[in-house]
Amino acid sequence: MQADDFGFGTQIRKSPYFDATVRWGAQGFSVYNHMYIPRDFGDPEQNFWNLVNDAILCDVAVERQVEITGPDAARFVQMLTPRDLSQMAVGQCKYVLITNAEGGILNDPILLRLAENHFWISLADSDILLWAQGVAVHSGLDVTIIEPDVSPLQLQGPKSGQIMQALFGDSILDLKYYWHREMDLDGIPLLVSRTGWSSELGYEIYLRDSAYGDALWERIMATGMDYGLKPGHTSSIRRIEGGMLSYHADADITTNPYELGLDRLVNLDIEADFIGKPALRRIQEQGVSRMQVGLIIDCAPMKGPNTTFWAINKDGTDIGKVTSAVYSPRLERNIALSMVAVAHAHIGAEVEVVTPSGPTRATVVERPFYDPRKKLAAA
Repeated sequence: MQADDFGFGTQIRKSPYFDATVRWGAQGFSVYNHMYIPRDFGDPEQNFWNLVNDAILCDVAVERQVEITGPDAARFVQMLTPRDLSQMAVGQCKYVLITNAEGGILNDPILLRLAENHFWISLADSDILLWAQGVAVHSGLDVTIIEPDVSPLQLQGPKSGQIMQALFGDSILDLKYYWHREMDLDGIPLLVSRTGWSSELGYEIYLRDSAYGDALWERIMATGMDYGLKPGHTSSIRRIEGGMLSYHADADITTNPYELGLDRLVNLDIEADFIGKPALRRIQEQGVSRMQVGLIIDCAPMKGPNTTFWAINKDGTDIGKVTSAVYSPRLERNIALSMVAVAHAHIGAEVEVVTPSGPTRATVVERPFYDPRKKLAAA
């Protein structure tokens, strides 16, 4: 296929790697943060095995950055999130939630601190640039908020460390999980972090000049060939195994952190008056009516991930919905992230899921489904 064969119109942006991904076999795209993202390089199960056995390179330029700078940048960023950032060091990354006044989740990004008053918010799929600029208008804080020319790639899988070592030398091996550093590759300006959306060992490579997109992709692929590197896409199978959220599927503006079991990302005792603090305190005191759980769905292997929310019933009563479901070839089971009424959110509870093929039995289980302590990613 040619790059021009894909088209939703000029309002959907192409990444600096778009042409390269088509050359390397991308067969289909979806839209994320108003940009094309490759979602099909052939067999998704083979993409999964490439990821967990070797390494894949993914175009995730759709993870747009919101850059916040200025004398009050640190105060402003803390206002956006209920996670305590007071001990966040320069060079560190943190997984955070951005909440609204009702305690609803607007995004679950990675926050990077490049300097004392220089932050990037590396976004999931929602318009936080507009939210942050709107919040800033009447904040009284001195900040500048823009979308910089930054486009990430994800290099993920057990051999990603060897590929990074071949690209950058031995010093890259010192980069700790959820830390980042500014780097240069053949004159290409980059920032590299030990993060990713795969629950495997991995790195994100943030290109800081889109003119080098094609050159960077080809350079990484050429170096990685000896290690079995393949072009790929973020794996629904692996991220569901790892219990990783997909915004708009597993969480949205009506979901609060306590429903997801993400209490650790809410620090109500800090002095900062972050957006949603009173609401989150009230939710904590009153408790929640629903919770996210893992499900094993007892039916024939699913052909692909769900594309609609599936109802969950108990004794004829609707008690929740399946948000993300897929067949795991490694676990040889259909696994799902789901939101159910708290009365049924205990391990071992048996429920009924209404799949497109009809009602089927399912059982509530622990999540994540694989490597719950993320030893692979943090190794």
